[in-house]
Parts: sequence; structure tokens; C-alpha cells
Amino acid sequence: MSPPVERFDHPPRPLAQRLGAILWPSFFAAGVATMVFFAVVDPLTLRDMTFPDIDISRGLGYTIGFFMFWACTAASSLFTWILLRPASRFNKPLAKD
Repeated sequence: MSPPVERFDHPPRPLAQRLGAILWPSFFAAGVATMVFFAVVDPLTLRDMTFPDIDISRGLGYTIGFFMFWACTAASSLFTWILLRPASRFNKPLAKD
């Protein structure tokens, strides 16, 4: 009977590196999405169609739009990170009592 084969498992990455891998690419994607979206849509027109009673300036509309795009793209990056984690972290043998 051969001895069990030890599988190499990459050490977990530091939290700052994991957050950076999620937030930094999504920041750039949100910037591009914001530029493309607001090249076509005026924030004041969008405000008048959605929340006419709330006084939102054009600058605040750009800011809200950017952070909404950033949240969406960060969620996409997060889901990608979750799906790409090594299976060895989850397929460990059960501890015997």
C-alpha cells in the first residue's frame, strides 16, 4: 500500500491583497461604465424621471452613479473570486474523533 500523497495547498492570501483584487479592477470598470453611461444620460434628466421631488445636483448624480456602478462591478469581481478559490480548501477530509 502506497503512502497517501500530500497535495500542495497555496497559503491564503492576505486580506489587503484579496480586497485589492476585488475592489481595484471594479473601480476601473466602474469608471469606464460611468463615463459611457453619462456620455448619453444627463443626471438631471434621470433625476426628473425617477425622483423629481429630491434635489440632486448634477455632481451628486455623477457620484451616486459611479458608486452604484462600483457596487455592481465589485459584486461581479467578488463572485469571480469565490468561484476561483481552490477546491482543496473545501474538500478536506473530516476530522476523526
